[in-house]
Amino acid sequence: MISLPRLYPILDRSLVADHESLVAVAIELVAAGCTLIQYRNKSGNARQMLDEARELKALVGTRIKLIMNDRADICLAAEFDGLHAGQDDLSPESARRIIGPNRWLGVSTHNPQQLAEADKTSADYLAIGPVFATSSKANPDPVVGLTGVRRARELTRKPLVAIGGITRANARSVIDAGADSVAVISDLLRDPRKSAEEFFKVLG
Repeated sequence: MISLPRLYPILDRSLVADHESLVAVAIELVAAGCTLIQYRNKSGNARQMLDEARELKALVGTRIKLIMNDRADICLAAEFDGLHAGQDDLSPESARRIIGPNRWLGVSTHNPQQLAEADKTSADYLAIGPVFATSSKANPDPVVGLTGVRRARELTRKPLVAIGGITRANARSVIDAGADSVAVISDLLRDPRKSAEEFFKVLG
């Protein structure tokens, strides 16, 4: 079974001004001690995504794990360490056939039924959310709350990532509810190094 870091930063391309800003945030997160970063780009074309993914890989090398959101092809082409698939993306088994047995595979879930289904797959870890209201998705799924995190913990022995509206103020409560890791987007963007360091203090 894989071991997830407490803090799971997601670099969302739509929330940074440009390519240079994306790289700058990544550098700050690495400096703060982050050991994993997910790159998410829902609106870019394949060439832009591959260029940025390769630059991130060149930047961090083998020091930290890089997870690609959605795109199994770019995960392979950029030599990322894993893939994260949503409910509307490739099925976990299709994704696994593409990325092979050694890369990490994560799957997003939004309710107990989805989580129970994902638990039966070869996914290495599962995500549950949104835990709290979030502004980083245009059409978010219904909020599951801390109760949803506790229920998810009961339904799987796989590592569990909580996502959605998680901040330094509420992150500890999410871990206490049973999550192994918290995925954070917005609350890392302003002064990423300082923010990440503060998360580490909160998460212990």
